[in-house]
Amino acid sequence: MQDTLQPEQTVPSFPTIRNVPMQEPFKWLALAWRDFRNAPFPCLFYGLIFSLMGVFLHRIFVAAPHQTITLVTGFMLLGPFLAMGLYETSRRLEMQEAVSLLPTLSAWRQNLSGIGLFAMILALMFAGWMRVSVVVFALFYTDQIPTLDSMLSTTFFTEDNLPFLLVYFGSGFIFAALVFAISVVSIPMLLDRDGDTLIAIFTSSLAMWRNPAAMLVWGLIIVACCIIGFVTYYTGLILTMPLIGLASWHAYRDIVAR
Repeated sequence: MQDTLQPEQTVPSFPTIRNVPMQEPFKWLALAWRDFRNAPFPCLFYGLIFSLMGVFLHRIFVAAPHQTITLVTGFMLLGPFLAMGLYETSRRLEMQEAVSLLPTLSAWRQNLSGIGLFAMILALMFAGWMRVSVVVFALFYTDQIPTLDSMLSTTFFTEDNLPFLLVYFGSGFIFAALVFAISVVSIPMLLDRDGDTLIAIFTSSLAMWRNPAAMLVWGLIIVACCIIGFVTYYTGLILTMPLIGLASWHAYRDIVAR
């Protein structure tokens, strides 16, 4: 009797997560600056895209602050996906390959199914955050939604508006923390390996769980870079966003074992 040969099944492997020190994000920034200098044109291109998006959102929704703030925070939620071309730039520099803009624009093709599914997850979370934001504004401002000028004035951030501020920014923090946890290394991982989306999400969440101090510092650096970009009327995003994107690749390389 001949043995029946069964086709060998491939089981996705779960990568090893390294523990990194608290100050490690500053090393990622230093490596990102090196990559920026080695490939300035694609980095500036993506930085300019981020800046123009910020200006566009500001001009379109200046009369609707609840939409403006929601889209700006959503801009931060979708940042990991929008920075994919920057991950590809750092990957090519690491592999000592030629770096040009065109290949980075189609980097998502390397793992279309995995990256596409992750993009859908981020889009759904963004849509959920937009709905929550509108509901919070509607609950606290039943008569008239404040203008953007009044929200930026000192009278808006008073004790009377404290319940709204706590609910709004508290719910925004929950969404941001969740997106940060599932995406801190997942998209670079999907770009680097032809892997599964859920494994990438679990890997990213475990990386955050295993390195809370470093991830806290990294999250604060990302928020600070975004604030710098916003207070400079989005011109600062030309530099800060590429640095965050490039550093995210090095964060993935540092935390997830090959």
